[in-house]
Amino acid sequence: MSRSAFSLLCLLFGSLALQAEAHPCGADAQATIATDRPQVTSSSVVVPCGSLQFENGVETAGNGGQSGFDLPETSVRYGIAGHTELRLGVPDYFYNNDTYSGFANGFGDLTIGFKQQIGPALGKFDVSVIPQVSLPAGADRISSHGYDPTVQLPWSHALGKNWTAAGMFSILWPTEAGRRNLTGQSSFYIDRQLLQPLDAYVEYSGEFPQHGGPQHAIDFGAAYKLSPYQQLDFHCGFGLSAAATDRLIGAGYSFRLQVHHGSGK
Repeated sequence: MSRSAFSLLCLLFGSLALQAEAHPCGADAQATIATDRPQVTSSSVVVPCGSLQFENGVETAGNGGQSGFDLPETSVRYGIAGHTELRLGVPDYFYNNDTYSGFANGFGDLTIGFKQQIGPALGKFDVSVIPQVSLPAGADRISSHGYDPTVQLPWSHALGKNWTAAGMFSILWPTEAGRRNLTGQSSFYIDRQLLQPLDAYVEYSGEFPQHGGPQHAIDFGAAYKLSPYQQLDFHCGFGLSAAATDRLIGAGYSFRLQVHHGSGK
């Protein structure tokens, strides 16, 4: 996808966001925190209008007899309307990161985008669309050196009082070894609320690049709500195909602040 095509896509969804129905900003500030982590699948709902949410973590992964880690995995999400949020992915620091030119250390690229919630849809499915683009701000051996667009479509559906099914379809255009590598991604997980503040999940995810082998993986995890606005999480996983990461384990802490009250559109 060219930069101009991606810009038009962002403009389209931005126009939809501006047409969102007006409502008091902060009216849903009491909603329990919903994060994109620790799953591969992003949350299908936006943060409340006027809320600023920080999601942070650390992950270690092993591949080909080597191991490395990255942190702080910080994602900043700000609700600008009842169904719209702005998103910023802060560059991670990677230690012993597995790249095309070998293992390397340094900061990764910056990501910006937004989320537009378009559900609940028919059958009470929560659905959102997330256009975003990474900017080549990272270290020489870590950065893709390209402006790489991604479009995600996360969804979720309550199966009962304590069970939820969710998943995501994505299209990515990463720059790898100096060329675009069109990649499709899909994920699906089942979540079970064990206690009021504690839930656990199992998730499958797959990446299907135009160049290279498919990457199938399974991960397991749990999230504990310290309060309606704070969350601790833990996850681990392993690859199911030769091209996937052999193993990974991670943990994180997320919190949300209400920083603005007013009217949102």
